[in-house]
Amino acid sequence: MLGGFLAASFTAAAIGGVATGQSVRDWYPTLAKPVWNPPAWLFGPVWTVLYIAMAVAAWLVWRPAGWAGARLALTLFMVQLTLNTAWSIIFFGLRNPGAAFAEVVVLWAAIVGTLVLFWQVSVPAGMLFIPYLAWVSFAAVLNFTVWRLNL
Repeated sequence: MLGGFLAASFTAAAIGGVATGQSVRDWYPTLAKPVWNPPAWLFGPVWTVLYIAMAVAAWLVWRPAGWAGARLALTLFMVQLTLNTAWSIIFFGLRNPGAAFAEVVVLWAAIVGTLVLFWQVSVPAGMLFIPYLAWVSFAAVLNFTVWRLNL
């Protein structure tokens, strides 16, 4: 089942990557960004580690309880994964930082909810979501800043 969670996570990443690809090359570089904007090469490795951590966390929740026993937590996991993908589509695919910021606020809440539910089943699973929450918190601030700088 770990393979299934990895497949779900990296399918979301692949869809987001397709939505992101062209805009990262021809649109995003033209935007005004804060001086603390990370270098482009950093995003791939960070997201790879985060998607693996998310998948392992979901597997740790599924293992003792199965689908029936962890239905709410695993459903919220899939919701946040879908919202994660939607952010890439909105920000890069639609090139709409304002709408993406509104969406990332919802994503952030879904991540917090997932973290709390995962923590209740498996402390290590909850802990695996902390770096993800931190990165999305940073990404939300960056998204807001890019949006405001480019009005």
